[in-house]
Amino acid sequence: MSTPTEQLAAAGVSIWLDDLSRTRITSGNLAELIATRNVTGVTTNPTIFAGAITNPDDTSYDAQVAELSARGATAEEAILEATTQDVRDALDVFRPVWEATDHVDGRVSIEVSPDLAHDTAGTIAQAQQLWAKVDRPNLLVKIPATKAGLPAIAAATGAGISVNVTLIFSIERYAEVVDAYLTGLETAKAAGIDLSTIQSVASFFVSRVDTETDKRLAAIGSDTATALRSKAGLANARLAYELYEQTFASPRAAALLDAGANPQRPLWASTGVKDPALPDTLYVTELVAQGVVNTMPEKTLEATFDHGVVVGDTISGTYDDARAVFAGLADLGIDFADVTQVLEDEGVAKFIDSWHDLLGQVQRGLEAQR
Repeated sequence: MSTPTEQLAAAGVSIWLDDLSRTRITSGNLAELIATRNVTGVTTNPTIFAGAITNPDDTSYDAQVAELSARGATAEEAILEATTQDVRDALDVFRPVWEATDHVDGRVSIEVSPDLAHDTAGTIAQAQQLWAKVDRPNLLVKIPATKAGLPAIAAATGAGISVNVTLIFSIERYAEVVDAYLTGLETAKAAGIDLSTIQSVASFFVSRVDTETDKRLAAIGSDTATALRSKAGLANARLAYELYEQTFASPRAAALLDAGANPQRPLWASTGVKDPALPDTLYVTELVAQGVVNTMPEKTLEATFDHGVVVGDTISGTYDDARAVFAGLADLGIDFADVTQVLEDEGVAKFIDSWHDLLGQVQRGLEAQR
């Protein structure tokens, strides 16, 4: 019998791990997850790297930190060296997957500095720096879907850089993200860049939508409000998939696909449940469709492997029900545009806090070596 992760892969879902550390690479654990859990990619963010590099039980960074300290490196330089090394090594582990999937999967993401979330020019410059420094064709550079991030997404794509667009919460912003990707592809095509070498994913955050919406529903407290709890996240993601289907069937997208371009796949992020009353595989098994990515924390990956029930496509045909969820929220006076703006602001702030915490801890580590 096939495992649930094999069934997910067969249903068209690319399983990516939302975690990376040097020990995970050097111990062989990452290769094991590829072999036994159908993992075909990895996503990282400042919070993940902060946890890895500052883990007191992980000594795998000590020698590099000592060497960087002897060179007089700043904290920013040390983090750049450590994280790009980890991502490069992980990309090499995934190289056979990249080749076996015709360059679709086998991807690892690295994020531009969160301090650049509202700086278009700075984001473009750092995306180019990371792309050149890692120097692997299966890299994805993560750029947040802030207003300032949108033109950076277009510019990076136009330069032939493969982008993971992160921190998407609303359908309206997602439409702007797809437009930025298509604009970038048109720029790349005009420049003579081989469009088939450019891949992109649009990371739609799921569980956080429920966390914020359910908090507002709980404050209302009515039976109608209670009936809508834990439904907004799935409904939002499902309508994003509908927009994905519609957009990449449009004449504009079709012209680019005919020229060799790849669709920008929807990626479900924040798929670990925050409410312990919910099934721990909810945001995996209820978001199955052809051509999507689901990036999971290891706990969610293991739960899915252990007892996930995969019944095939759980997105197609759900769009009217999803719209009914949002109609119900509106009837209760919940401003979903405000929900998603709060989530974007909080998401950026969380990554900035993690980034500065990491900078501080690495700085202390460098100073301890001097």
